[in-house]
Amino acid sequence: MKGKIDLALHPVDDLFTTEDLRQEKRHELLMDIPISMISDFPDHPYKVLDDDSMAELVESIKIRGVIQPVIVRVKDDGNYEMVSGHRRKHACELAGLETIPCRVQDLSRDEAVISMVDSNLQRETILPSEKAKAYKMRLESMKRQGQRSDLTSSPVATKLQTGRADDELAEIVGEGKDNIRRYIRLNELVPSLLDMVDEKKIALRPAVEISYLTKEEQNVLSDCIEYNDATPSHAQTIKMRKFSEEGRLTGAVIESIMEEEKPNQRIPSQFKDERIRKLIPQSIPRERESDYVVQALEFYNRHRDRGQER
Repeated sequence: MKGKIDLALHPVDDLFTTEDLRQEKRHELLMDIPISMISDFPDHPYKVLDDDSMAELVESIKIRGVIQPVIVRVKDDGNYEMVSGHRRKHACELAGLETIPCRVQDLSRDEAVISMVDSNLQRETILPSEKAKAYKMRLESMKRQGQRSDLTSSPVATKLQTGRADDELAEIVGEGKDNIRRYIRLNELVPSLLDMVDEKKIALRPAVEISYLTKEEQNVLSDCIEYNDATPSHAQTIKMRKFSEEGRLTGAVIESIMEEEKPNQRIPSQFKDERIRKLIPQSIPRERESDYVVQALEFYNRHRDRGQER
């Protein structure tokens, strides 16, 4: 009698998933957990604000409950650590709930960082400071892991070559490598300047140049910006960085650079004809060029009329 043939048939669901997803399901529990037992993720990069959006979430939870369970992992002391769902947890606290539905996953620290960062990348608005911290945390975790390619939905668990982590991160988050590096540099800014980047007072590239200044120089610049109610241009920040690298960026130098006229502040001449512009003294402000020309013509006409009367 012939042996029974193993056709290696699997459930239909298994045909449309990966071994990693099947492993994940085996290591995941769905349960309600007291909010008091869940601590925030260490150095969580995303801000949880009590704004209008939070108020709407609180009302939604009061009416419908928490539709999407949060993701947590077990801590060594038996309590839990939030991986994804800090806003939902805070909304539940504001709504007066004592428990929250959770997906408990068996995650290492680096796996939790990657899950935490990725779950928040779908948010409609992400501040530069949030990207700065999130990208840095994720890149460091990827490098420590050797960045398994299965973390990018590939079914084959292979190791990436050295130096490829930034390439993979760029592909995952949909951001150019140069921009990722720029955002990570923002972590070197003092808090007051980083706030100005979030408030769109300082653009990304000037902020990157400023990040190379010492903390003391940055604090002086921050005070100067507040005092003058003006932010430096990209060209000005490049100049500051150069002076800083040469050890010559003093408070007086920062003030001097900030007082320089920026290209976008320079009022263009009111006359296109170069022959006219050459006749107008440089000491005449651009906004007064027309007045100067009119007065000059009036003087010329009076002089001409007196000559005709003679």
